[in-house]
Amino acid sequence: MPSAAERTRTLVQSTCSGVLLIPGAEGHRSEQLAPEARAVGPDGEIFLLYAADAPPVRAATHVVDDELPVVLELTDVAPVSVPHRIRGRAWVSGWLTCLPGVAEQGRMMLRLEVGEARVDDLWGTAGIDAEEFAAAAPDPLHAHETELLQHLAAAHGDRLRELASLLGERSAALVPTRDVAPLALDRFGLRVRFSAGPGDCFDARFDFPEPVREVSELRREMHRLFEAARA
Repeated sequence: MPSAAERTRTLVQSTCSGVLLIPGAEGHRSEQLAPEARAVGPDGEIFLLYAADAPPVRAATHVVDDELPVVLELTDVAPVSVPHRIRGRAWVSGWLTCLPGVAEQGRMMLRLEVGEARVDDLWGTAGIDAEEFAAAAPDPLHAHETELLQHLAAAHGDRLRELASLLGERSAALVPTRDVAPLALDRFGLRVRFSAGPGDCFDARFDFPEPVREVSELRREMHRLFEAARA
């Protein structure tokens, strides 16, 4: 399974929604606190792009000690329609500073020096220190996950239903199965949410024999998984 640090890096470097929680900025709208872009630097620092007049830029510019304590809050929502769509949240805390001279077309780049992080997702809850975060890498499929899950949901619903045959005794709970939806995909496997009715659902993981490194390997493993279910 992916480590907590890897899962957090994946969320930071994905397109999931994120807002910067700043002391004294509670009255601002969430869209004013959401960066236009996020990136992770070589030392694990997080770069956040904002409009030059955004509240985080003003706060970082006027802080007395040149370092503003903040928390980057990330919310991961499943890209397909499933019950309980929030897949996880992460909180990355640290210190915010402006990067002098890094401004273009009314934008300003801010630097978040990571102190610690916490993730609460489909795998569980865990804390991460700055060194673990810096050393981790995002899941290699994260840039393709949304497209792949939406394709599975739209074009391969019948094959997803067939995966119930791999669940053994748990498959008895799926009669009748009302909904089946792909919930998450990473290099280790596929997670599917089965629903037999309102409020009656559970997740199942279908792990690959070996972690995949790219989309071509993923297609091969998905074909093997579907063939095993059909057999």
